[in-house]
Amino acid sequence: MENILENIIVNISSDKMKAYITINAPSDSDIQMPNISEILKYLNDKGVVYGIDENRLNIIVNKKIFNQELMIAEGLYPVDGIDGRIDFHFDIKKDKKPVALDDGSVDFRNLDLIENVRKGQILCTIIHPLSGENGKTVTGEIIYCKEGKEPKLPIGKNVEYSTETDCIVSLIDGQLIYKNGKISVYLSCEISGDVDNSTGNIKFLGNLTIRGNVLSGFHVEAGGTVEVWGVVEGAIIKAEGDIIIRRGVQGNNKAQLISNGSIMARYIEHSSVSAKLDIKAESIMHSIIKCRGKLELIGRKGLLVGGSISAGKEISAKVIGSPFSTPTEIEVGIVPELREEYANIKQEILNLENDIKKTESIISSLTKLKDAQMLTPKKEELLKKSIKTKEFYDTKIIQLKNEYETIEERLNMEYDGKVKCLGVIYPGTKVTIGPAVMVVKEDLKYCILYRDGVDIKVISIT
Repeated sequence: MENILENIIVNISSDKMKAYITINAPSDSDIQMPNISEILKYLNDKGVVYGIDENRLNIIVNKKIFNQELMIAEGLYPVDGIDGRIDFHFDIKKDKKPVALDDGSVDFRNLDLIENVRKGQILCTIIHPLSGENGKTVTGEIIYCKEGKEPKLPIGKNVEYSTETDCIVSLIDGQLIYKNGKISVYLSCEISGDVDNSTGNIKFLGNLTIRGNVLSGFHVEAGGTVEVWGVVEGAIIKAEGDIIIRRGVQGNNKAQLISNGSIMARYIEHSSVSAKLDIKAESIMHSIIKCRGKLELIGRKGLLVGGSISAGKEISAKVIGSPFSTPTEIEVGIVPELREEYANIKQEILNLENDIKKTESIISSLTKLKDAQMLTPKKEELLKKSIKTKEFYDTKIIQLKNEYETIEERLNMEYDGKVKCLGVIYPGTKVTIGPAVMVVKEDLKYCILYRDGVDIKVISIT
């Protein structure tokens, strides 16, 4: 005798999120359509236990729908949580580009770069993550959602996080610096005249403004931004933030500018200049220039001539080299400081791994003595110190490996640099992009140079 349940076909999708039913018409017309409870039991027996649409099942039974494959159950898709975020109450992407005036010159006087904050001022608000919801397949299996992550608190110097308000506030009056994902507030210092014999060398933890010149032989060092209203001679300036020279640098092959931020100057001559971010000037002549970001020659001149120039991302200028074939070496796509940092961290990891092995050996030996009840009080104290030392080493090596991986990713992208010329590149200019080298033998005008394999290609700017 024919059993109508034998005519039911149940199909479950490969992702187990949908189930389909087909009831084939019985050959014997006297056989009745099974009732809902019978079909539900049959579906359960076939593994379909969740998301069954009983209304649709009612329609199938009541209207005696045969020989059609219909979706009868649908799983619940998971809903991922939403990551938390930081709502900054200041512009973290503030444009530091000088304003070009109508006559083609550049205004280095009104840069408006300093972000002033007051003690107790709210700098950002922490928005916590939203929870997700797990899903379930038609076979009853749980599909776990991805939970939202808490944002990393951008806490730097002179700020604190309030758990009551979920805000980060300034602890002092000062200038706000947002760098490497952290908010810090630094105190400011102003020198009303020149840096000379009357002041001696200057070293300051915060932002530093010098209203006059920095004379040859003097050192200036700041934990924030250094702004010089006059001229820098053969002096050394180091800054954790930006360096801004409103006039220029007449270095006499003695000046050194070193910034962990960006450097801006009207002109740079016979100097050594290094920035972790960008460098901008109207003209650079016979200098050693290094930056990890972009080197931009702007304004009416846009001149880059002589010396050795290296930028991580891009070099942009109106004129590169000179009509007299002045040797000018430019290189993009390479960050030598980053390579050095990469090698140093690698060596530090190796040294730390050796220290961990030595510490583990000491802990193992002392633990054996302890188990044998042969541990003296002095050696017991050594065991405690060794365990704490190993915990410190374990934390430190995780941090170093994270830094190592981050730098490695950046190095893998280092050959994407380009040279952009809005005027002419003269013969005598040597261009290096990653492993590719080209010596310019004839004038190149209004063009972009980029690496294509082991060659440097030139395309026109229309």
